[in-house]
Amino acid sequence: MKYTIVIQWSNEDDCFVVFLPEFEDVMQPVTHGETYQEAFNNAQEVLELLVESSLEEGKELPEHKQFFEKVLAKG
Repeated sequence: MKYTIVIQWSNEDDCFVVFLPEFEDVMQPVTHGETYQEAFNNAQEVLELLVESSLEEGKELPEHKQFFEKVLAKG
């Protein structure tokens, strides 16, 4: 399964914050990190927990949303 991870710097929080747009029923941002890599690692962990708990509860997983069109350059 592929889900979108949005990481952006927050001046207010002085850290990178993470949003998981497919998981609309979860409070956003879902996690954070002092570095981009830490935020990404935390995002992966949260995603795993969300998928695992959804499956255990018998909930449907959200469908992947296409946010950007892939642009292919023709040679």
